[in-house]
Amino acid sequence: MAGSAGSGPEDVFADGRMAAVLTGLMRDTEASVGLVYLLIPGDRMLRLVLISGLSREIVAPWVRIPTDAPIPVADAIRERRLVWLSGLQDIAHRYPRIGIVLPYDFMLAAVPIADDTTVWGGVVLLWPGSHAPELDARERETMDVHCRLSARLLRRAADQDPPPPHPTEPYVVHPQRPSEADPALAAAALDLAERLPVGCCSLDLDGRITFINTAAAELVNAGAAALLGKRPWETLLWLNDPAFEDRYRAAVVTRRPTSFTVVRHPATSLLFELYPDATGISVLIIPKADGLLPHAGPPGPEDGPVPYEGSVPGVATAPETADGTVTETVAGAGPASVAASEPRHREGGPDSSTAPGPGSGRGAPASASVPTLPNRPGEPVGATAVYQLMHLAASLAEAAGVRDVVDLVADQIVPAFGPDGLVLMSVDEGRLRVIGHRGYSDEFVERFDGKPLTAPVADAQVLSTGVPVFFPRYEDLRRAHPLAPRYEGRNAWAFLPLIASGRPVGSLILSYGRPRPFPSAERALLTSLAGLIAQALDRARLYDAKHSLARSLQNVLLPHHLTSLPGLDVAARYLPAGHGMDIGGDFYDLVRATPTSVVAVIGDVQGHNTTAAALMGQVRTAVHAHATAGASPGDILARTNRLLDDLDADRFTSCLIAEFDLARYRLRLASAGHPPPLLRRADGRAEVLEIPPGLLLGIATDVTYDTMELPWDPGSVLALYTDGLVEAPGLDIGTAMADLAERLGVSGAPDLERLADELTLHVRDAAHRTDDVALLLVGRPPRS
Repeated sequence: MAGSAGSGPEDVFADGRMAAVLTGLMRDTEASVGLVYLLIPGDRMLRLVLISGLSREIVAPWVRIPTDAPIPVADAIRERRLVWLSGLQDIAHRYPRIGIVLPYDFMLAAVPIADDTTVWGGVVLLWPGSHAPELDARERETMDVHCRLSARLLRRAADQDPPPPHPTEPYVVHPQRPSEADPALAAAALDLAERLPVGCCSLDLDGRITFINTAAAELVNAGAAALLGKRPWETLLWLNDPAFEDRYRAAVVTRRPTSFTVVRHPATSLLFELYPDATGISVLIIPKADGLLPHAGPPGPEDGPVPYEGSVPGVATAPETADGTVTETVAGAGPASVAASEPRHREGGPDSSTAPGPGSGRGAPASASVPTLPNRPGEPVGATAVYQLMHLAASLAEAAGVRDVVDLVADQIVPAFGPDGLVLMSVDEGRLRVIGHRGYSDEFVERFDGKPLTAPVADAQVLSTGVPVFFPRYEDLRRAHPLAPRYEGRNAWAFLPLIASGRPVGSLILSYGRPRPFPSAERALLTSLAGLIAQALDRARLYDAKHSLARSLQNVLLPHHLTSLPGLDVAARYLPAGHGMDIGGDFYDLVRATPTSVVAVIGDVQGHNTTAAALMGQVRTAVHAHATAGASPGDILARTNRLLDDLDADRFTSCLIAEFDLARYRLRLASAGHPPPLLRRADGRAEVLEIPPGLLLGIATDVTYDTMELPWDPGSVLALYTDGLVEAPGLDIGTAMADLAERLGVSGAPDLERLADELTLHVRDAAHRTDDVALLLVGRPPRS
């Protein structure tokens, strides 16, 4: 297990205890993949801390996940429930971001790690598509037991003084193997591989070659020393095609055998058959002299690899064979020269040119005539890069404000695309302002903040030219910009202009710890990335501007403070909708009508835009005027309704008026189609008051509204609210109001402010609140 966390005596990640729980859970549920996330306190972010059964690169888009993201583990943690996805179609329908990056057939469960008081994180498990369409009771109970055990471990760790630090990088949990391999068995296995008439090699879960036999090395025309520890598609030019990497990803994720055919030469093709398990992938490489035609067909789904049926650019599908089987034919990057193979050395020990260790192939040539790609750690290539770019594009399309864009860029680019640091800047009044960064100190980034667009620095100059600039080495940057600062040994940079609709909106700086050649494919990828970010940033700035204007208007229309009177306690809450940039028509007010009476009003104008807000202001003004004139609650509504008719308003309004007579301690109520108020009495009993509902304001001209009167006893609390507090998809509103009344009655809050927080807690934490919420609490203190 490898990671980078502080290791204290009770560090449950560094000492392997959390890994042991995950391993046991996967064993008992027969899951093929396991991921553990921690909820970072105060950060509203989930951090991936344990990985088993997948490579870091495949899960890179989900190393850090906002708690409100539409991702299964975030939903499971936020709602404290099991999330089950029963296959490819279910995933694509409910979580399209995941379906874009992992378009394979697997099943997924996400469950929270929680105890009675705290949610610590969550677990994600994957199964092959052959799993039953539903989890059985044993699997559910097993997940519950292991999650409770994880919660106890995390609780004990958190109770330490000081608690151990959270892992900064995910630990990779490897399957347990025998401590020492039997040399005789190892030699026999090696002999077996060398005797095979076909090529074979082994890939670990990262896709790197850990073993290759002589036949395979000859078939791919490269030496074992050049291949061991490398990914085939990064090393062999003719395999540098998204299809090969995509098949590796499919095999790892689904645990199903698969196959495809690669054309190395017009007269030579190679059939690759991939057989995955928890430790890696066994690959058979079978020569085919007929070039394009597949062999008799791989075994069927029950006993062999499944032909690739997807569509990847640059790949041509071979015709069906007699038995209906289709395999994938991958066109190489160009005709590969087939050099005469050196004779195999079956006798004796390994060649001196072969890398030592248990993964070395025996007798394979040390070199080959086929050119190879340099191994560049962290550089996204092939299918992984394409999927990561698609995932980022889908995520950016859902981003609303600038802060959302910054968080997405900062949290996803570093793990998914490999830079060691980034700085994201926005154009503001002729200057570049830093709006986000990763991998740099705040003090260093301050040097970039506020530079004019005319400054002779790379991040500004790329905006004037509109052309990205790449510096593969520090010497290149120094030559072009002698005064450019260097941060902690960074050795390569990409300066990317962010241009949207022909206008500069910002720039993105990526830096790398090692020299980086930036081949043309990567430059094209990063340029595309910059284009996506520029468009998202431009939309986000417009959203923020409109959102700020709308909220300013709403703040002006809502009361800045509520009337304070002896013998009356008051608290109010307003929560805007969780989506969109427009404002709503929810409003409330408290009006001093006479020296001994106060009128409380709450209402909701139809719609969520500036028109609704303007009408809301007119209604609130009318209510205020009629209340101070001494009108009864019913008359206030009737007169306000006539005003809306005179204004020819095309929107309806619900409204509730409550008048508190502090001399006689009486309460008078009238409603125009508004949700009924709740009343909690001094003994703690709470009820939904049944008052005449009345007609919505703005529907008819001559409407009268009945006024209901009841005592206003010491210790009573009246709750007025808008429908956003009790409405939810699939929830009966009557049941929701009864539940709200029950929570009002049983609350032990010491004052109305804390009571208001309790009653709105469930909507404050809701990830997708679709309506505004207003709550007004008015209470009479109990007798002392």
